[in-house]
Amino acid sequence: MPSASSGNGERGADPDVTRIGAQLRAARLAARKSMAEVAEQAGLTKGFLSKLERDLANVSVASLIRICGALDVSVGSLFQTSKGEVVRRDAYPPINFGGTGIREYLLTPSGEKRVQAILSDIEPGGGSGDEPYSLPADVEFVFVLAGQLEITLAGDHVTLERGDAFTFPAGSQHTFHAIWAAGRTQVLWVFSPALPDTRP
Repeated sequence: MPSASSGNGERGADPDVTRIGAQLRAARLAARKSMAEVAEQAGLTKGFLSKLERDLANVSVASLIRICGALDVSVGSLFQTSKGEVVRRDAYPPINFGGTGIREYLLTPSGEKRVQAILSDIEPGGGSGDEPYSLPADVEFVFVLAGQLEITLAGDHVTLERGDAFTFPAGSQHTFHAIWAAGRTQVLWVFSPALPDTRP
C-alpha cells in the first residue's frame, strides 16, 4: 500500500529509491548547520529531515532542491559521492589560491564538502606571500612529499622536510614558503571541511 504524503514533500521510504541520507548528513555537518536550521530553510520539519538522513523517508524533487539550496550543494553531488569518485594522476584539475611560484591541483572531487586535498608544486622561494592568512576550515594537514617547507604560524616558524607532517587549526594566521636551498618542493594539503569556492 503506498505511503501517504503530507503535501510538503514528506513521505514514507520507498525501498527501491537510491539512499542519500548519509550524503545529506555529511553535507549538513560540513556546512556546520543544525538539523533545525536546514529544515526551517527548506520548509520541512526537523523530524522528517532526521528520517531522511537515516534513509527512513523519501523526499520530493522540490523539497530536495530546497534542502540542497540550504546546504549549498548540488543535487547531483549527492549521487556522485555515493559510490566514490576517482581523480586520475594525469587529470588533476588545476586551481589557483594565489601566492607566487606555485602550481596547485585539486585531488578530491569538486563537489566533496567533507574533506579536501590539494597538491602544491612550489618553486624555490615560492609561497603564500608575506601577509598572514587564515582559512574557513577546522583543521589543516600538511605533508611534504619533496623539498622543504617553512610554515610561520602565529609568529612561530616550523620547518618541514620530506616525509614530515604537520596538523594545525586552519583558522590560525599563517604563511608558508619553500626553502631556496632545497629546490622544488611538493606538498599535500588536506582541509576539513572543504574550503568554499575552490572549483577550477
